[in-house]
Amino acid sequence: MKYMMFVVTDHEPDATPDDSDVNLWVDELDANGKRVIGEVLEPPAKSTIVRVRDGRRHVTDGPFAETKEWICGFDILECENLDEAIEIAAKHPMARNGQLELRPFMVWE
Repeated sequence: MKYMMFVVTDHEPDATPDDSDVNLWVDELDANGKRVIGEVLEPPAKSTIVRVRDGRRHVTDGPFAETKEWICGFDILECENLDEAIEIAAKHPMARNGQLELRPFMVWE
């Protein structure tokens, strides 16, 4: 089952010192085929919002909403089930310094 894992900043990171290395997390998951792809994203100020209303295209610079948290990256995981996805996410350094949102891909019949 595929899961999108959004890597999200958090204004209240864990106070426990963290010496984990995201590159080790990536290397391990790439080696065992659990990580399909992942990338770091530019900050929200670099975003572009596109909407079509009444047949007209509207393009806006910057984030749509003001929030303290923002998506700073993503990974697509291939897991047996949600429990495995949670286990993988819990090992990511941003589990302590930010937050990770797991969302399964829609299964179309």
